[in-house]
Amino acid sequence: MQTSALHRCLLAGLALACLGLASCATTLSKNECQAMDWRTIGYEDGAAGYPGSRIGVHRRACGEHGVAPDFDAYQAGRAEGLLEYCTAANGYRVGAAGGEYAGVCPIEREQDFVRTFSEGHEVHVLRGRVNSTGNQLGAKRRELERLEKSVAQNAAVAVDPATTKEARVTAVAETAKLAERIGQIKTEIRTLQEDLARQEQELDDYLAVHPPLVSSR
Repeated sequence: MQTSALHRCLLAGLALACLGLASCATTLSKNECQAMDWRTIGYEDGAAGYPGSRIGVHRRACGEHGVAPDFDAYQAGRAEGLLEYCTAANGYRVGAAGGEYAGVCPIEREQDFVRTFSEGHEVHVLRGRVNSTGNQLGAKRRELERLEKSVAQNAAVAVDPATTKEARVTAVAETAKLAERIGQIKTEIRTLQEDLARQEQELDDYLAVHPPLVSSR
C-alpha cells in the first residue's frame, strides 16, 4: 500500500510529534486531504500499534480544510493492520526494542502478544544493564588512562634537572594522590568487569530459553 503525504509527515518522529502536526496542518492542501486513502492510513496505524484515538491526529491535520476522515474506511484498515501487529513474533520485537503496548490487540490475539512482549521487554532490560555497565567500564578505563598519563608527566617533572625543589615536591605529592586514585579505579574496574560478565551470562541464559521469534508472515 502507498503511504500518503499526511502519513509520512505524521510519522516523521514521535519526539517531534507536536511540531510535525503543526507542519502537516499548515502544508497539506484541501485537495490532498480530500484524496487521502483512509483505509490505507488506518492499516498503517494498526500495523504500527497505534490506539484508535490516533484518528484524532488525522482529523486535526485536515480539519482546517473542513475535511473529515472516513471513519469506517479508517477502522476497517486499522483492523487489518492490527492483524499484522498483533503477532507473537512482533510482540517480542516490540518489547525487545523497548517499545510500549497500547492495549490494542483483539482478545483472541492479546494473550500471546503480551506474553512475548514481556519476554522481549525482559531482553531489553537485560541488554540495558549490559550496556550501562559496559559504558561505566569504558569510562573508568579512560579515567585510568588519564591518571596514568598524569603520573608519567609528574615523573618527568620530578627527574628533570631544571625542575625547582618546590615543583619537585609538588609533583611527588600529586603523584601520591594520583596513585591512590589509580588503586581505587582499578578496584572499581575489577568490580565492573565481574558485574559485566555476570550480566552478559544472565542475558545469554535468558536468550537461550526465550530466543527471538521469527514471524511466520
